[in-house]
Amino acid sequence: MPPRRRLTPEQRRAELLDIGARAFAELPYDRVQMDRIAERAGVSRALLYRHFPTKSALFAAIYQRAAEALQAVVHLDGDLPLTDQVAAGLDAHLEYFATNRNTVLAANRALSGDPVVQAIVFGEHTAMREVMLAAMNLASPARELMSALLTAWLMFVHTLCLEWLEYGTLTREQVRTSCLGALQGALAAAQT
Repeated sequence: MPPRRRLTPEQRRAELLDIGARAFAELPYDRVQMDRIAERAGVSRALLYRHFPTKSALFAAIYQRAAEALQAVVHLDGDLPLTDQVAAGLDAHLEYFATNRNTVLAANRALSGDPVVQAIVFGEHTAMREVMLAAMNLASPARELMSALLTAWLMFVHTLCLEWLEYGTLTREQVRTSCLGALQGALAAAQT
């Protein structure tokens, strides 16, 4: 057990999130133990529970932080083809998913009924759709059509990524190629 250190509440919370993120990345959700996270952080269980009253609350905070970090790497410029711009954001997401397989599966399998976690998952979809729509600078009714197509595309990406992570029947490159191809198809459908 590491020696106790004096940290501000914000520093302690950040440290607990870091340690928890590693634990959820290493193990399936049901095997992560709050006692072990407290031990790794060198804090009492009571202190851990003061910051995060449940394991799902800790997980939700970790997943929210990851979603915000992923959204921050997606910068779109309306002057470039959308698929070229989305590729970099998709690559960042795929890297996170590969590195944090257990975390992503927990959010979408073990915690699929948790309203807080699901709000984070689908909030990220909404944020990504809005960024993409803003880059396209469309007027109604083309914007509404594209919004619907992007929502469907994001669900396609979501489902395909879960298949890749859970079953390994696709390679990462196949997932990437399929996702970008589906986006090109959605964009082409909007042009007709």
